[in-house]
Amino acid sequence: MELKIKIIEVATALFRQMGVKAVTMDDIARQAGVSKKTIYQEFEDKSALVFAAFSAFLEKDENMLKKIFEQEDDVIQHFVGVSQFMREQYSGMNPLILNEIRRYYPKAWKRFEEFKNGLALSIMVDLLRRGKAAGYFREEIDVEILAMLRLEQIAFDFRSLPSAADFSMVELQLQIFDHFIHGILTEKGRKTYLRESIK
Repeated sequence: MELKIKIIEVATALFRQMGVKAVTMDDIARQAGVSKKTIYQEFEDKSALVFAAFSAFLEKDENMLKKIFEQEDDVIQHFVGVSQFMREQYSGMNPLILNEIRRYYPKAWKRFEEFKNGLALSIMVDLLRRGKAAGYFREEIDVEILAMLRLEQIAFDFRSLPSAADFSMVELQLQIFDHFIHGILTEKGRKTYLRESIK
């Protein structure tokens, strides 16, 4: 099991840096210090390894969202926490990785869609509702629509942006997140968000 986890961790690091398509099983074997045969003893093929690596990546997102949901802290602090988590999670990530998984690894993409349309959506709707009730978010926003919009922003196909390669994934995601959050904040929410962000 330890070997399998090591292979997944090495593959994830390479995928994040170079994208999925550019990384070969030879690259992973060399970086992990094992033979390619050893990798194939743990994973049927590259698709199976991509699925395992992407699933492990999504589990971190799931655990983070559950932690946010279970905490009783202020909803603004939750969104500040999401911003900080995104800095860590997307730092150094190839901006085209989600597009590659969507196009070439349907099983892994299905796993992402299930996560996005299940747990992530329900928690996002709940956070937006709580923010409205607390007076932080504008009363007129539709929480279901904006929750779906936010999740689609995270899964946005950056390949459609001509200059996407000029920016890191974290820069792209944080700019979109900043635009989203300031679009829904009330004046009370904005003051609280800015105060919490500089702590």
